[in-house]
Amino acid sequence: MKTDFKFSNLLGTVYCRGNLLFSPDGTCLYSPVGNRVTVFNLVDNKAHTLPFTHRTNISRIGLNPQGNLLLSVDEGGNAILTNVLRQIPIYHFSFRHPVTALAFSPSGRYFAIGLGRKTEVWRVPSTPESNPDGELQFSPFVRHRTCAGHFDDVRHIEWSHDSRFLLTASKDMTTRIWPINRVKSFTPTVLPGHKQAVVGAWFSKDQESIYTVSKDGAVFTWRWARHPNAPPRDEDEDEDMEGADTDDMGWRIVQRHYFMQNNARVRCASYHPEANLLVAGFSNGIFGLYEMPDFNAIHTLSISQNDIDFVTINKSGEWLAFGASKLGQLLVWEWQSESYILKQQGHLDAMNSLTYSPDGKRVVTAADDGKIKVWDVDSGFCIVTFTEHTSGVTACEFAKKGNVLFTSSLDGSVRAWDLVRYRNFRTFTAPTRLSFSCMAVDPSGEVVAAGSLDSFDIHIWSVQTGQLLDQLSGHEGPVCSLAFSPNGSLLFSGSWDRTARMWSIFSRTQTSEPLQLQADVLDIAVRPDSAQLAISTLDGQISFWSVSEAEQVSGLDGRRDVSGGRRITDRQTAAHVADTKSFNTIQYSADGSCILAAGRSKYICLYSVSTMVLLRKFTVSINLSLSGTQEFLNSRHLTEAGPEELIDDETDYSDRESRRDKRLPGSTRGGDLSARRKIPEVRVTSVAFSPTGTSFCAASTEGLLIYSVDNILQFDPFDLNMEITPASTLAVLENDKDYLKALVMAFRLNEPGLIKRVFQAVPYVDIPLLVEQLPSVYVARLLRFVAAQTEESPHMEFCLLWIKAVVDKHGPWLATNRSKVDVELRVVARAITRMRNEIKRLADENVYMVDYLLEQPSAETAWGAIGRDGLLANGNGDSGPMKMLTLGEEALGREDQMQSGSESEGGWVGLD
Repeated sequence: MKTDFKFSNLLGTVYCRGNLLFSPDGTCLYSPVGNRVTVFNLVDNKAHTLPFTHRTNISRIGLNPQGNLLLSVDEGGNAILTNVLRQIPIYHFSFRHPVTALAFSPSGRYFAIGLGRKTEVWRVPSTPESNPDGELQFSPFVRHRTCAGHFDDVRHIEWSHDSRFLLTASKDMTTRIWPINRVKSFTPTVLPGHKQAVVGAWFSKDQESIYTVSKDGAVFTWRWARHPNAPPRDEDEDEDMEGADTDDMGWRIVQRHYFMQNNARVRCASYHPEANLLVAGFSNGIFGLYEMPDFNAIHTLSISQNDIDFVTINKSGEWLAFGASKLGQLLVWEWQSESYILKQQGHLDAMNSLTYSPDGKRVVTAADDGKIKVWDVDSGFCIVTFTEHTSGVTACEFAKKGNVLFTSSLDGSVRAWDLVRYRNFRTFTAPTRLSFSCMAVDPSGEVVAAGSLDSFDIHIWSVQTGQLLDQLSGHEGPVCSLAFSPNGSLLFSGSWDRTARMWSIFSRTQTSEPLQLQADVLDIAVRPDSAQLAISTLDGQISFWSVSEAEQVSGLDGRRDVSGGRRITDRQTAAHVADTKSFNTIQYSADGSCILAAGRSKYICLYSVSTMVLLRKFTVSINLSLSGTQEFLNSRHLTEAGPEELIDDETDYSDRESRRDKRLPGSTRGGDLSARRKIPEVRVTSVAFSPTGTSFCAASTEGLLIYSVDNILQFDPFDLNMEITPASTLAVLENDKDYLKALVMAFRLNEPGLIKRVFQAVPYVDIPLLVEQLPSVYVARLLRFVAAQTEESPHMEFCLLWIKAVVDKHGPWLATNRSKVDVELRVVARAITRMRNEIKRLADENVYMVDYLLEQPSAETAWGAIGRDGLLANGNGDSGPMKMLTLGEEALGREDQMQSGSESEGGWVGLD
């Protein structure tokens, strides 16, 4: 089994905090997700997460006008400049202070950032695209100038269209205009007048007007005009002073408008100069769209139940993007058609369980918010959400056959879901009120079992009738884990009474075999061949038991491996924290050779079952904004009131609405730290391998992490030497016609384009001979490539001939090395199944057309002499009587005579 898993995507979380950005062409949306950035392709309906990570949560992101440079800054002021096209970080830089605003200039030469009360302008570092000479820069980030003058934090920065001036909006209720270059004895233009903090300021398209929006819902329009109390001028004086600055000229408020949204505050706003559109998001989840400068209301719509944190408009002015951090919502609204382009939301609370669909294309997650979400692995989007459960969902599992999903919840029900019609078709309940904490489904899909923390019995229901079949008694503590053997003969259960049991529920005796352990059981897993059982206990041990003999065969100590990460409230280092030294979830790989384990830690461990050796150790997160990522104590973060991370300093105490406590008296206990959501703790609640074995998922605090084997490398040389080049490979293919040698050379270079060219050049009659002489080391690579070609290439029969030749010629080798090529065989089986379904669908669609063609007259039809203008005539050139022409062997045998024009027995000749 391959173990070189790498992070590939992040699902389950679409927006955390910060600003949203559209790409220059308006087709992609960049969203900060914790300490990562996710890109949503709104045209292809796909989402992918960029591979770089910050040390803390991202607060601001910026994209240059060309769309090839992305600047992301975290809460500590550390910036990463990324090449978006190559997805490679170029530079790391620290601004040493939190950044409150970020904007690139339209020319792409500068970017401006807000550092508290200051605004700094920096030159954009050069890239290989903008620096063709390839000269390296010693200091890529160069400060151009510093603008100081505000009395509070700068919240918004806007550039003029010619990149000569910039606007800064601050919490000190003023907006200032700054030139890009330093001017001696220059006093910045101040635009006062608002009564609360200014949310945003923008130039109009002709740069003759400035629009400012404040937190209290006031919209001011500024223009360069004379003072209203200035004395009138004469015409001669106007001509002399035209174009000159005078004391009575300046930026004046010419219009005032107000939003008036039932005491709701303006949280964010954005302006589109070309379309003259102003959009504002309010604290009650309503957004308003207005046409400037007349301030005509176009839309007012409620899209959320909480604050809208950020809004932006794409380049064409058609799509509006909204982000709500409290609910984790991300929406893209097309205002002209009044429809959603994108509407995604993650789980509100921690995910408890996850499972792969049998085909490996979907992942189902269950969380404490009572919701069940189905995620598409390829696109990264949530395709359906089930909300029938009224309490936290604790477990979810697919039936081995069919699109049926089972879930258990703390509301006392186990539900069965049809993922074809997306509905709940069966609900299982116990005779008494229980909260189910675990669940298992029989491989046949006919029996479902569930365990509870309240009752020590295991409840078993029939899926077809929904009736309770039996209650298994034997455990003396809460049942925490259940699992059926893949062959369906046994049911395994783990409990806090330090025992695990094997139940023969389908036999007449229903015997129970207890397995005694040294600590409470946390999770159990059954190997795919049903011969071995793995049990994780509270003392950090993973013990392996033989199912046939019911005795322990081996074990490993994972306390040192899983230990890592000190929580904020801990008074000792991570190495001495006892409650993190255990695995809460374990899972066997698809071939049973490895086991994946994780728990209340930032690490995921991959062990070899045969050697009990730690193969890989994956770090879930390095985000210091989460509790449990640091290893050692740091006294700098301790204050007289306790750790500074637990002090809520994000509330704007100058706002009366923010200081108001809306909770009812007695609704929460005093000192209940579970109500604090400021510092979540990093942990992994569930892991699962995909059925193909090429990836695995982990449900963590940051979301659904997907780790996969990278199969799309452009250059991965295999057994390569100096003589093997693309040119020499093509020479062997075209000149020597040695197809076997050319195919082996292409596989060694491992360039997909070259392999495809050699693959398609092989004559179909030579395929069996070529495959028979192919070395066994290339069989797995050939299988994977042919399976991929069946999905891309239109040559279906050609690909099937390759697959048939590989199976015929290398069948014994494939059977002997089944564990090594199991993934390839699964991919081939899936490709053949898809091909069969497509052909069947095509045949079903054309069945009536085939019947119609079969009912047509046969080939032995009468062909009449067409006359003088026809193509057939008698030997004398006159029109002859109608005769019967057949396409049999006799007619085909006379083809040469008819073409030469010689007379036949009936006097019919071919004139053409």
